[in-house]
Amino acid sequence: METRREERITQLIQALKRSDKLHLKEAAALLGVSEMTVRRDLNSLEGPAVLLGGYIVLEPRSASHYLLSDQKTRLVEEKRRAARLAAKLLKPHQMAFFDCGTTTPWIIDAIDNDIPFTGVCYSLNTFLALQEKPLCRAVLCGGEFHASNAIFKPLSLEDTLNHLCPDIAFYSAAGAHVEQGATCFNLEELPVKQWALRRAQYHVLVVDHSKFGKVRPARMGALQSFNVIASDRSPDEALTALAKQHKITLLFDPS
Repeated sequence: METRREERITQLIQALKRSDKLHLKEAAALLGVSEMTVRRDLNSLEGPAVLLGGYIVLEPRSASHYLLSDQKTRLVEEKRRAARLAAKLLKPHQMAFFDCGTTTPWIIDAIDNDIPFTGVCYSLNTFLALQEKPLCRAVLCGGEFHASNAIFKPLSLEDTLNHLCPDIAFYSAAGAHVEQGATCFNLEELPVKQWALRRAQYHVLVVDHSKFGKVRPARMGALQSFNVIASDRSPDEALTALAKQHKITLLFDPS
């Protein structure tokens, strides 16, 4: 006999088969429960439905050593604290680049709804989050879709990206190491990340404290490439010394 949760999940999956995505509010209304209940139901799943940037979608079939859905419930409050600090750096009417990953939608969520801005992105969950901001002009850079991290890898940087010069760029990373720099898991993310490092005027690395001292396979660049490192906690002495030496602003939540 199905439990109420299982019944709700079955109903939700059937609805998703009829539509490519379902907003969290719509799902709650459909099921006759609160948004928090829907979140709890999704968090209890191994799959196939996942929450990305306020929308529920069916999880892609492919797997990788890094899955966006694996990371979405890890250190959520820590990511939110780092993201709130970073979001304050965005000024009205700026063009901002937003990286992929599970921290980035929290940055967008923390942006004041009264701020008009242009958001440039290359990942599905980031694009869906930008759609929620009423005064945002969203630019999604297309290309080959990679399901494990929900990004679109441009077939050519000439298509869209080389026509843009963002005022500010917000980056995510899976590792922040004094010697090896900022790193991530997936090589396919590097072309866009490194394009942003070349073209944007101001660079903000947003990581929770678990990323400090870690080194992952794909190197984005040296930590001194960034103007700001925002996190939920202060980094260790070595990274703090590096930041002081290269005049990198450290933003962290002392609480």
